[in-house]
Amino acid sequence: MTTPLPGRPVRGSRTGRPVMAILDLLGRRWTLRVLWELRGDAVPTFRALQARCDGVSSSVLAERLAELRDAAIVERADDGYRLTAQGRKLLVTLAPLERWANTWEPSAGRDRP
Repeated sequence: MTTPLPGRPVRGSRTGRPVMAILDLLGRRWTLRVLWELRGDAVPTFRALQARCDGVSSSVLAERLAELRDAAIVERADDGYRLTAQGRKLLVTLAPLERWANTWEPSAGRDRP
């Protein structure tokens, strides 16, 4: 499986529209969790990151990290993994979604006729 990138065919887009490429990448198992665990200033090693991502296999984690590195969202540091400037911008972009999710009330609106 190749890394979803703008300009390449991805799930939902034969032309690889940038928004479809990022949604394909973020929709892969464990991708959002890896990004979440890299949000701080610490630079975790592969093993430390795996421990933070409860239950992810080493092969899936390695695959996700490779995809995120191909997409220039994560980079390998001397002592572990960290977000690139682009990766940090992505998390800032996702922050409104997190705020919305924190106030989400799934039952709201169900009582309407």
